[in-house]
Amino acid sequence: MVSFIRYVRNVRRIGIKQWWHQMQNIGDAKAGALVGIDQFGNKYYENLNPDDEIPGRHRWVDFAQHYNNATQVPAEWHSWLQHIRLLPPTEDKVMQNLSPHWKAPWVENLTGTRGAYRPYNTAAPKINAWEPKVTARV
Repeated sequence: MVSFIRYVRNVRRIGIKQWWHQMQNIGDAKAGALVGIDQFGNKYYENLNPDDEIPGRHRWVDFAQHYNNATQVPAEWHSWLQHIRLLPPTEDKVMQNLSPHWKAPWVENLTGTRGAYRPYNTAAPKINAWEPKVTARV
């Protein structure tokens, strides 16, 4: 349950414009420090003050696109959001040196969009529809 005092305090910290943006996207007024931005423009925030945020909900992402989908978060940032890694990828030396040169660039899951993969069949159909043979009349 969000306390009213916390809510008003965060609105005063972030301002009306940012408050409206957060209410439209994440449904809560949150104030925190910007930790980093990924290659897609998603912004990652953290607030370690226990009076402001519930433990475990003190890291969040502000998506660059309004279509909020978890597949828009790259694996490096996902591990930081889910507390698998302590440091964000911008500060973690292991994560910065981990990516090999042959690794394919990350893309989001396009299922349900126009960019989704659609297979096609090249085999002949098993059932052929009947087509009448028309002969010329004499």
